[in-house]
Amino acid sequence: MTSTQPAAHETEVAPANATVDALVQLSFRVHQILGRMGAEHDLSVVQIRMLGVLRDREPSMLALAGHLGLDKSSTTGLVSRAEKRDLVQRARDPRDGRSVSVSLTAHGRAIVNACAHGIEREIAGLVAPLSDRARQQLVSSISEILVPRDAS
Repeated sequence: MTSTQPAAHETEVAPANATVDALVQLSFRVHQILGRMGAEHDLSVVQIRMLGVLRDREPSMLALAGHLGLDKSSTTGLVSRAEKRDLVQRARDPRDGRSVSVSLTAHGRAIVNACAHGIEREIAGLVAPLSDRARQQLVSSISEILVPRDAS
């Protein structure tokens, strides 16, 4: 076979590999941004994620674990370390005395706002080469990807 065109099976595989490569490379870039912002505030990426979750909600410990994809003991340790730094506080849920909710302290909110501003600035720089229309399409595509699918 002397043709310069790829075999049919190669053509079918390339778009999937290109998609995987592009999404993985993008996730690396975003992770680097989160890591840089975390380092500026002496926070790990997991701590940044936790504070981001707490930006607009006060979940139970169990719900927080679910948001972060962590087990109960890992979440407890993460919250305990953040509590020692006055970033978060725990409180009994007034509706369910068995449940403990987690919320940001004033200091934690200030750190979250500073990190969010830096992350937004860096992400804006990352997508700056895109036209407004391309950015809108990117947001739309990402939103479609992130919509939970039925397991059926």
